[in-house]
Amino acid sequence: MALYFPDLDPVALRLGPLTIRWYALAYIVGLTGGWRYFRWLAARSRAVISPLQIDDFLVWATLGVVLGGRLGYVLFYKPSFYLQEPLQILYLWHGGMSFHGGALGVIIALILFCRINKLPLLAVGDLLCCVVPLGLMFGRIANFINAELYGRPVKGDLPWAMVFPNGGPEPRHPSQLYESALEGLALLVILHLLWRQKALRERAGLLSGVFLAGYGIARAICELFRQPDDFLGFLWGGATMGQLLSAPLLVAGAILILRSKRTA
Repeated sequence: MALYFPDLDPVALRLGPLTIRWYALAYIVGLTGGWRYFRWLAARSRAVISPLQIDDFLVWATLGVVLGGRLGYVLFYKPSFYLQEPLQILYLWHGGMSFHGGALGVIIALILFCRINKLPLLAVGDLLCCVVPLGLMFGRIANFINAELYGRPVKGDLPWAMVFPNGGPEPRHPSQLYESALEGLALLVILHLLWRQKALRERAGLLSGVFLAGYGIARAICELFRQPDDFLGFLWGGATMGQLLSAPLLVAGAILILRSKRTA
């Protein structure tokens, strides 16, 4: 017994020649919802960044997500292909975004923005990291709607195992939903609960460290159920690219957590 993938159209809306896909809507909802949540957190925290500065940073964050996510995919996943077809880098509608590249892009944007506006980097980063899981949650749901990044074949009986359109006849883990729950919803709730504790949110770097370490752990777990990309397969020691790229995040998160304890 297995569930069959529902008949979901990856296009959310068609207006003549214009098509709006669920994947694009996930980015829009994640960025705008994160922007509003960022403002809400900042208004109830120590005044480290103004609402107007948050509005300005939305543009920086959008550029960091899109440019970093695309370049990260190009460099981490298909460098040889894009070296031969460099114009394909611009074809964003063909898919291909990397969270780790997007994270690096946003970190660079945050560092530059804080330096230009003379803002405390770690304090602003803590608020931003509380917001990021919201976008991750919607992004993984969009992956599910697109029937992409599905899981590995299920061993034994699993009530929610699913046959995906391009995944062959085997029932598979709906790993996109696992990632949406762990990388998105669970981290969102954990970080919000930690932020509510005044003593914890005033330890600059703690929430950023929890997010980085938490994402690294959540991604490593979810990769155990996710089918590796066909063009990469398993890498060193049977690890996937997602696990290897998440290891530095886990280390960086642990360093920030320990540092925040010493400097609180």
